[in-house]
Formats: sequence, C-alpha cells, structure tokens
Amino acid sequence: MRAIGTAAVAAQVVLVTAGAPLLAGTMRQVRARLEGRAGPGVGQPWRDLRKLLRKEAITPVGTGPAFRLAPLLLVSTTAVVAALVPLASTTTPVSGKADLILVVALLALGTVALALAGLDTGTAFGGMGASRGMTVAALVEPTILLAAVALSIPAGSTNLATIVGDGVRDPVRLASPAGLLATAALAVGVLAETGRLPVDNPSTHLELTMVHEAMVLEYAGPDLALVELGAQMRLAVLLGLLTSLAAPWGIATTASPAALALALVLLTAKVALLGTALAAAEVFWAKLRLFRVPELLAGSFLLALLAVTASYFLTGE
Repeated sequence: MRAIGTAAVAAQVVLVTAGAPLLAGTMRQVRARLEGRAGPGVGQPWRDLRKLLRKEAITPVGTGPAFRLAPLLLVSTTAVVAALVPLASTTTPVSGKADLILVVALLALGTVALALAGLDTGTAFGGMGASRGMTVAALVEPTILLAAVALSIPAGSTNLATIVGDGVRDPVRLASPAGLLATAALAVGVLAETGRLPVDNPSTHLELTMVHEAMVLEYAGPDLALVELGAQMRLAVLLGLLTSLAAPWGIATTASPAALALALVLLTAKVALLGTALAAAEVFWAKLRLFRVPELLAGSFLLALLAVTASYFLTGE
C-alpha cells in the first residue's frame, strides 16, 4: 500500500512537470484557432524550454542571491505543492501533511521569491512588477484560503486529502450554496494567482499592463526556462486543485493500482478540459484596468466569506 502511495506522489509530480508545458501549448492553440490563426502547435512550449536551456545564463550586474535563487525556488515550491495536493489519490505518504494553509503558504513563497527577484534587479520594470504582483497576491491568497476553508468545514479538517475524500463520499454537498460560492471564489483566485485574463495578460509585454512579465524581464537562458516552467506548473497545479475540490470524482481513495491509473487519466482529462474552457473564454475577455482588479478580487473574497458563513450554518443544522 505504501508503494502505491509513493507511486501516486511521483506520478502527480511527473504529470504536472511534464504536462504543464503541454497544457500551456493546448491553451495557446485553442486561442489561436478561435482567433483564426494556425497556431504554433501544442508542443511549442517544450521547444521553447529546450531552446532556452541551450542558451547562456546571464545575470545582471548588481543582483544578488534573490535573483539567482528565485527560478529554482519557484519550480521547487510548485513541485512540493504538486506532491502534497491530492490530485490523483488521497492515500499517499504525504497526505497527512497536505494542509491547505501549508499549500497556500508554499504558493505565496513562490510569488514572494519572484517579487524579490524583480526588486533585486533595481530596474523600474522590476519594481513595478513586484509592486503589482504583491498587491494582487495580498488580495488573492486570503480568497483561496477562505474558499478552501469553506469546503473544509463539513469535513471537519483543513487537510486537503480529508476534504477531497469527504467530497468523494458526499458529492451532494459540492452542489450546495456554500460549495458553489466557494468554487466561484476559488476560480477567480486561480485566475489571479496564475496571471490569466482578466487580471493579467500572459501574452503581452506592454509596460502599462504587465504584472508577471515585468518581474522576469531580466531573466534569460536556463533561468528564464525555469521561470516559464514554474509558471506553467503553477497553472496546472491550481487547475488540478480546483478540479479536486470542486469535482473530485475519480480520485483514488484506496491503494489500488487500477484506481490510481484511472484517477491519473481522469485528472489529465479534467485539467485539459478546464484549460481549454479557460482559453476559449479568454478570447472573449478583455483585461481589466489595473485599478479595477482589486474590485474583482474583493468581490471574490466576499464570495469566499459568504461561502464560509453558509457552510458554517448548513453544517450547524
């Protein structure tokens, strides 16, 4: 049983790491087709990473450890989150450590690392991106935490494996008012955390609108490859977390090889479907003005707060 749990953790990390660029490529291809373009192909992000890894690493003059360690820290924290979150199985050796507060803290650590790297360069763009990134993070992290807390109240635990397992056993509660409000708040939080429209535009370098890209403008070569891979992994992990909490059907709750294999297939299908739907929606969305983003995130926080309140009273009854 322990061997199967260890295999589940390894499979989750490998699937997120190897599949994240393919997910990004699929989303780009969907957008290209809907916009009437041929598109570069699903495998283009992998080709970009391979090209960057072959280039020379360049470090700006005057930067310190914050700039050099940020890409590695971003990838490593996301890999740890991929191992902790019950994406495919709730019976793993690390299930007991998969606390939602720890997961949110690890995600915040990656964001802070990139912000410090942007500040470390001493450029105007780096400081601007770091300021905007931390502003968004300060608003979105509590939303993700509260949305997960709303789902944890019926389970009686903040452990993600327990929350997901309770959702598998009692799927009706996911369609309750508290579950729907929490899912909506979490969806908005995922969009903001991953820098997607309407909060940020991942495909632009326009100085007046960019947030994430402004923090990483000074990176090149292998460091830029790690930054790009880390951003793609965060998107895959957060979409996987959203599907695990809102639609946990198919996740293995027993130490069975067949159940684990089925769960990995369903995880891939659900994340791919959610990514495709997000890419299709982005074609029709416009980016919000920077000063309107706090209004959107405040609204999502209110939804999460209402979800906690509704979950508390429904559970009390």
